[in-house]
This record gives sequence, C-alpha cells and structure tokens, in this order.
Amino acid sequence: MRHDTENTPRTAAVGAGDDRGQWLTLPGCKRVLVVVHTEVYGRRLGDLLPLLTADLRLQLYFTIAPHAFNAGAARAVPGPLPDGSVLPWEQALRMRFDLVLAAGSQGVHGLRGPLLRLPHGAGHMKLSRLADGRDPGAARTVGGLGRQYLVRDGRVVPRALALAHQDDLARLRRCCPEALPVAEVVGDATYDRIVTSLPLRPRYRAALGVRRGQKLVVVSSTWGTGSAFNRLDALLPRLLTELPAAEYRIAVLVHPNVWSWHGIWQVRSWLAAAERRGIAVVPPDTDWRSLIIAADWVLGDHGSVTLYSTLTQAAVLLARFPADDVDPASPGAELAALAPALTPSDALPEQLAYARTTRPATGYDRIARRISSEPGHAARNTRRLMYRLLGLGEPAREPSLPVVPLPAALWDTTGLNRVPA
Repeated sequence: MRHDTENTPRTAAVGAGDDRGQWLTLPGCKRVLVVVHTEVYGRRLGDLLPLLTADLRLQLYFTIAPHAFNAGAARAVPGPLPDGSVLPWEQALRMRFDLVLAAGSQGVHGLRGPLLRLPHGAGHMKLSRLADGRDPGAARTVGGLGRQYLVRDGRVVPRALALAHQDDLARLRRCCPEALPVAEVVGDATYDRIVTSLPLRPRYRAALGVRRGQKLVVVSSTWGTGSAFNRLDALLPRLLTELPAAEYRIAVLVHPNVWSWHGIWQVRSWLAAAERRGIAVVPPDTDWRSLIIAADWVLGDHGSVTLYSTLTQAAVLLARFPADDVDPASPGAELAALAPALTPSDALPEQLAYARTTRPATGYDRIARRISSEPGHAARNTRRLMYRLLGLGEPAREPSLPVVPLPAALWDTTGLNRVPA
C-alpha cells in the first residue's frame, strides 16, 4: 500500500521531508476513519469499536468533524488526546480511507472512502428541524433519513446506510427513495447492550449509591426548546419537596448537546440549587444506559433515552412531549399515547405509584420490538457489513458487544449526600 504525504497522518515524530513509510511497523493496513461529530454520535460509534479490535489488518483513525455541538466530541474519542490517531478534520479530508464510519451527515461528502452511515438515536422519532434546508413548502422529514442528510449534488453520499428496523425502510422510501439501494437493516447495538446488561441491575444500583429499600427516579431530557429541560425549574423543586430524601434517589440526565452548547459551568450553575439538596446531575460522559437499567421510574420526553427505557424495569412518565416535532408513525409517538403524563396538580408520590401499578408491560414490549427488528444480532450484522465494505474476511470469532460498564457513584452509600462532582 502506498504511503505518501497525502495519505499518512502527521505526528511530532515525522519530519516534513521524510519518507513516511519508514515509520510504519505494520504496513499495508486498511484504514478506517471514525468520524465524531458530537459526543452522542461518537458514543454510538464507540459501541461498534469492539467489532474492529485485535485485527492487525486494520488501522483506525479518529477525527472530530464540524458540528454545532462538537464542543464535547473529544470526550467520545477513545484514548488520551492529543494522539497520533486523531486527525485534524482538514487532514482527514486529504487522506484516503478504506472505510469511513459516521453517525452524522455534516461534511462527510468531502471524505474519500466508502461511507457507512449509522443511526445516532432510537426509533427515528424526531422530525427534521424547521431550520433545516428543505424545498419551499416541503414537509418535514424524519431526522437523518431526509434527502438533505443523504444526498449531495444529486449523489447519494453513503455507500451503505445502516438501519435498526425494517420499518425504517418504509420511512426511507417516503423521505429519500434514492437511498433505498444502499440501505441495510442491521439492528441496534445500544438496544442489544441494554438487554444483555439487564441482569446487572442490582450491581448498577449499588455502584450508583442506591441503598436497599430506596427508589431511583431518573429525570431525562433531550435538547431543544421542546425538551424536559425547559420544565426542570418547576419539576425539580417538586421532586425535592414531595419525595422523602431517605426513600428516593433522584438523578438528572441532560443531553450532551445541552452541555456542549451552553457549557458545563452554565448547566451546573442552573442545576446547582438542586445538586446542593441531593439531586445528582449526571456528568455528560457517564454511560446513561446504566442509569435507566437501575431506575424505578424514568421521567422523560421525546428523547431516545425515554424510548430505550421501555426495555428496562422502569415505569415511564412523560414530563414533556412536543407532538408536533415527532413522527406520528414512530414508536416514540406510540409511547406517548401509552405512558402517563406528569400533571402539576396531583401529588408526585401518587403519580409515581400510579405509573408503577399500571405499567403496561405488554405495550412496552410491543414498542421495544419497534426499536430493533434484529434483536441480539447488531454485532453480527454490523461487523458483516463493515468487513464487506473493507473487502476483507471477518475474524474467525463470534462478534460480541460488552455489557454496559458499572457507573461511578453518584451518592455516598453511607449517607444521603451526593458524591461531589
């Protein structure tokens, strides 16, 4: 394989006029680029990295792509920064790759190599933003599946488009039919990791600091004006005053895009009073999946976290649900018609008890089946697709994804105080 100035990353050890190939220890590797637009996108791609490890035929690189929410993207890049495998965006545009992995669309048309686009959330719930580029008068499309995300200059950009469910093919047919030939249903790695990790629920609760007999309430917010975050100033004081501190643990999961845009200091400042009184504000780099597996209740909105909570033992209540921003044919819309909504007039303990006793297990199972039509097979299907694009045979071992890691403690297990951030 040719290793010239264009195709070899620059590091501090390589001089401008040197023969780049002399520095290689494993020549001839296929180059894989992992494009991290945001922290959320990067962590979705991170689920797939175990499928590419221990293969001496591959060299992985990472780059942080332009995006409005890429301020926290570096947290989703594995390993310490700076690192020779992390390429500046402009350098990534000059190189050639044998496979490009991305969960977002911004700028990827300029990269050279077969692109595999992957989902960055569950259920393709959210409609495209009103400000997104659309033809005048055109209807809003399902986020990520519209023509503006997949086509550039009349050409379908991805070489392959991975989908989680067969139903997504029908959505794609409505939104961007020219991308149907490159679409492939592979399942959902996040779905599979949650389901595999469900038996570890007691360990997650203990690691978080939830003591025996206590109940865990997780408040989850996506980003944007329709999110639950816009109502936290009313909800959190109620949780503090109506739920006895000795009986309940309360944790707030804020979408990384909120942290990215407003800044870590600002978000913590807005939530400081609640933190001082014992509510745990979950750091943005925490794996949220351990929280919803551990939860007794999830108070959510139209974000993916709320939808994935149907896979767990938690009872879901909706603190906010902007129906106009959600695809009415999505599993999220079905959840909104099934899950109870928080009301300002009724006592919270009574609402939580109602949600627990009326938890529609059969309905949740039906919604869960709409998240992935390949349950348990995302690792197998996605690895097969990636190696096909690479033109390589798969490693001679069963592909698998790890369980969700144990979280750091949010509360002191010897008392009622929150662990300092």
